[in-house]
Amino acid sequence: MRLPTVLVQILLLPMLLWISAVIKGADAGGVGVNYGTRGTTLPAPADVARFLVRETVVDRVRLLDADPAVLRALAGTGLAVDVTVPNGVVPRLVSLAFARRWVRENVVPHARAATNISRVLVGDEVTTEANRTLLLALVPAMQNLHTALAAESLHGRVKVSTTHSLGVLTSTERPSAARFRDGYDAAIVKPLLRFLRATAAPFMVNAYPFYGLTNENDTLDFALFRVNSGVVDEGSGLVYSNMLDAQLDAVHSAIRRLGFGDVDIAVSETGWPSAGEDWEVGVGKDLAREYNRNAIRHLGSGVGTPLMPNRTFEVSIFSLFDENLKPGPVSQRNFGLFRGDMTPVYDAGIFTDPEVVEPVSTKVTPAPGQEATPAATGRQWCVPKPAADEMMLQENIDFACGQEGIDCAAIRPGGVCHEPDTVQAHAAYAMNLFFQSNGHHAFNCDFGQTGVVTTADPSYGDCIFM
Repeated sequence: MRLPTVLVQILLLPMLLWISAVIKGADAGGVGVNYGTRGTTLPAPADVARFLVRETVVDRVRLLDADPAVLRALAGTGLAVDVTVPNGVVPRLVSLAFARRWVRENVVPHARAATNISRVLVGDEVTTEANRTLLLALVPAMQNLHTALAAESLHGRVKVSTTHSLGVLTSTERPSAARFRDGYDAAIVKPLLRFLRATAAPFMVNAYPFYGLTNENDTLDFALFRVNSGVVDEGSGLVYSNMLDAQLDAVHSAIRRLGFGDVDIAVSETGWPSAGEDWEVGVGKDLAREYNRNAIRHLGSGVGTPLMPNRTFEVSIFSLFDENLKPGPVSQRNFGLFRGDMTPVYDAGIFTDPEVVEPVSTKVTPAPGQEATPAATGRQWCVPKPAADEMMLQENIDFACGQEGIDCAAIRPGGVCHEPDTVQAHAAYAMNLFFQSNGHHAFNCDFGQTGVVTTADPSYGDCIFM
């Protein structure tokens, strides 16, 4: 009987999450946030850490520096933490002695005090800087940091990588034709990819469909995952239904062209501004909510992209807070999910106990008014919470499908709901079967706090959720 196992795992959940985070290290997936501090009214780091753990499904925090106060606040939370070496410090890391000192001062004390540091990111978008000294220092700095981490026996759990803007590519309009810019490909990017492959670290990209918008309405639908006519890549014949997939596949094509198609890709930044200048296309709270909710759902659904099907992507939303000290147009100060008092600018679907959340599924979200929702009918379904722990979800599948009268044939090989073949997708079907078969009470969708009741039908294609 599976129920006792489920109850035991519920009791051990905090420990299991911590162990899982440490084992996965840099490869931990799920939903992350970029935690910047360029604001005058931001909350104390300890308050932020408690809020993220108790109120959200966030499992990763990317810091744009290595602020010791923030790292101390994140100790014991189990949240995976990426720390960043500022661009100005990167050239100094070509000295192994300096790299060792940097690691001893900025990583070791916190890693040994239960802060789950999972990555050191060497600079931010260095590969699009017009600074020869910085560019030439990038890969040697990464190698020295890895050596310094190995000397502290931390290289197994702390990976070294760096972030890239899409500006490192020649173009993203035809994903299959994308390549790295001349002068960067062989001299910088190829050695970098060789290092990432050798250390099992991901290629991290800052992808923003917002910056690909034009004044044409169809580009907005394409960027927001709404129903649209799609864009055909004439080189591959593949059809793209959203801009983020096209951007990620462009990165994959460029990497594969250099012979490193097996290097993983993670989304280190994506987001949408809730306010901006009059001349900025597509700004607004409703659009920001729509984009971030759909990006989180899509990247975690297991559908993948046309060139990278049947996989999930780690994603970090930019940013946690609005930051009023950032330069540039108004939009730059309004990418935050939360205000300084931790009230939401909008609900991006990352709360642990929302009244209604969108399920992870293979469907894109239609534009408002284009598709009737079942909310008015009173129908409800049970689905996993975004970024729910996969070990718990597998237990949910085993428990639900082991109950008398519940038939899970649809998610077995050959079944109409077998694809996408992911734990998240199969758990949604099995958990909903249990929920519906037991009177559809809210407590039948708890599953150790990994399930949530929704009024959005998760059915897709021939896979119909009862």
